[in-house]
Amino acid sequence: MEISFIHPSIGFLVLALLVPFVPKDLWLNKAFRGTLAIVAPLIALASVLTMVPDTSFMVIPYLDQALELGRVDKLSIIFGQVFAIIAVIGTIYGMHVEDKGHYICGSLYVAGGFGCVFAGDLLTVFLFWELMSIGSTFLIWQARTKESVGAGFRYFVYHTVGGLFLLAGLLLKYKATGSFAFIGVNPADAMFYDWLILIGFCVNAAVVPLHAWLPDAYPRASIAGAVFMCAFTTKTAVYVLMRGFAGWEILGIAGTCMALFGVFYACIENNARRILSYHIVSQVGYMVAGIGIGTAMTLNGATAHAYAHILYKGLLFMGTGAILYSVGTVKLDKLGGLVYKLPWVFVLYMIAALSISGMPLFNGFISKTMTIAGAANAHHTWLALGMEIAAVGTFISVGIKLPYFAFWGGKKEYVGEVKPLPVNMYVGMGICGLLCIAQGVYPEMLYRYLPYAMETAYHPWTADKVINSSLLLGFSGLAFYLTRKIIVPHAKLNLDFDYFYRLIGRVTMGAVCWPVSKIDDVWTEVYRTVGLKALIQAGDGTSVFDKKGIDTVVDGSAYTVRNIGRVGAKVQTANLQDYLAYATVLGLGIFALVWYFG
Repeated sequence: MEISFIHPSIGFLVLALLVPFVPKDLWLNKAFRGTLAIVAPLIALASVLTMVPDTSFMVIPYLDQALELGRVDKLSIIFGQVFAIIAVIGTIYGMHVEDKGHYICGSLYVAGGFGCVFAGDLLTVFLFWELMSIGSTFLIWQARTKESVGAGFRYFVYHTVGGLFLLAGLLLKYKATGSFAFIGVNPADAMFYDWLILIGFCVNAAVVPLHAWLPDAYPRASIAGAVFMCAFTTKTAVYVLMRGFAGWEILGIAGTCMALFGVFYACIENNARRILSYHIVSQVGYMVAGIGIGTAMTLNGATAHAYAHILYKGLLFMGTGAILYSVGTVKLDKLGGLVYKLPWVFVLYMIAALSISGMPLFNGFISKTMTIAGAANAHHTWLALGMEIAAVGTFISVGIKLPYFAFWGGKKEYVGEVKPLPVNMYVGMGICGLLCIAQGVYPEMLYRYLPYAMETAYHPWTADKVINSSLLLGFSGLAFYLTRKIIVPHAKLNLDFDYFYRLIGRVTMGAVCWPVSKIDDVWTEVYRTVGLKALIQAGDGTSVFDKKGIDTVVDGSAYTVRNIGRVGAKVQTANLQDYLAYATVLGLGIFALVWYFG
C-alpha cells in the first residue's frame, strides 16, 4: 500500500463509525456537526485532485484473491472528482439536518460510490456496489413516511436482484477464466456471464424497462438524501458501463430509448421530484447512448455529460427540495405564486433548468452537444435525432413547465405558509449554480479532464451549434405555449412500466396466497366436521367421567364424613351413664372379636 494514496472512501467510513458515539448535546451544535460532516468530502476532494493517473494502490490480499481498491486513471479520476464536489455541496446543503441516521447512511452510500469508481476488479466492485445499495435504501427511509418505507423496500428488492445478476456473472466469469479482472469486453466475444454482469449494471443505470425503482424511490427520499441519490447510483453505473461495455451497440439503442421515454413521462407528471426523476432516466440515456456508440467523442461526451449532470441535477433536486422544505409539497397542482416568496430559489433553480436544457452559457450545452455531435459523426443519425427530440421535451418539462406552475401558475402569490430556508441550503445551491455557469462559459475547465484522446478537439462554441441550440429551445418554448392547456398538471400517479412490476407482484402474491388459503379452507372444514366433533365427544366423555367417577368419589367421601359427623353428634349426649354404656359395649365387642379370631 502506498502512503501517498488516501482512498476517498476512508473519510466517509470513519465518519459513519464516529457519528453514533457523538454526545447528543455536542451533536446538536450546528457548527460542530457541520464541521465534522464536511471533513470527509474535503479529504476526498483533496485526495482526487492530487492523484497521479495510471497508478495502482491498495491491493489487499483476501482469501486467495487480491482486491484492488485503488485503480487510478483518467476515467476514475474525473468521476471521483465530480463525486467529491457533489459530496461537499450536498453536505453543506444538509448541514441543518440533526438526524444522525442521515449522516451515517449518506456516508456509507458515498463511500460505496467512491469504492466502485476506484475498484480494479469485479469482486471489489460488487462489495462496494452492495454497500451503496444498503446506504441508499436507508436514505430513502430517512424521510420517515409511510410512502418512503414502501418505496425503500421496493428499491432494495430491485437492487438486490440487480446485485444477484452481477454476482452470478462475476462468479461464472471466475469459474471460466480464473479471474475477477474488470476490463472492457468486446461485444463479439461476449459470453453468457458478460450479459449477466451487463444486466446487473443496467439495473443501477435505470435502463428502460429496469428503471421503475428510480421515479418510485427518489421523490420519496429525504430532502437532503435525494441530493446524494441523484448523483451516485446511476452515475456509478455509467462509469462501470463505460469501463466494461463501451461499443456495445445495444446500449446505444437503449440509451436513446431512455432519453425519449423519460422525457415523455416527465411532461405528464405532477410531482416536481418525479419529473426530475424521470429526467434522470432521460439524461442518463444520453450517457448510455454515448457509451454504446463507443467512439472517443461519444465516450468523452458521456463522461462530460455525467459530470455536468451531477451538478445541474443536484441543483434541481436542491431547488425542489427547498420548495418541499418551505411549503411541504412539490405537487404542481398545489403550488404557484412562489416566485415572490422564494425568489432566490427560483433564480438558482432556473440556472439548473437552463443547464439541463442545453442552453448556451451553461454546462449542459458543452456536454450534451458533444454526445449528439459524436453520434452524428459516427453515422448514427437516428440516435442523434432521437436525442435532439428528447432535448425538446427536456426544456418543455423542466425548463418551462415545472418553474411556470411552481413559481407562477396563474397565481399572484402563494397563500400558504412558507417556512424560511436555512442559510446552508442557499450556500449549497449557490456553489452548484456557480459551477454550472463557470463550466458553460469556460468549457476547458471540464474538457481538460476528459479521459479519451480525440483526433480533433471538440469546440462547442461555434456559430452552428449555438444557433442550433437556440432554435431548438425557441421552438420548445413555442411548443409549450401551444400546449400549455393540455399539459396542465393533474393529481394522479403515472406508473409506466412499474404497473407491470406491481401486477407481477400481485400475481405472485396471489399464486402464493391462493393455494395457502385453499389449504386453510380445507383444514378448517375438516376441523369443523371431524376435529370439532371429536373434541365435543371427548368433552362429553370427560364430563361423564367427572360426574360418575370423580364426583362420586369426592361426593361419597363428603357424604360419609357428614353422616359420621351426624352420628357422632347424636352420641355426644353429655350423660356419664351413656358414655359408660358405650365403653362397655365397645369393650365387649373387641373381646368377642379377639375370642372369635384368636
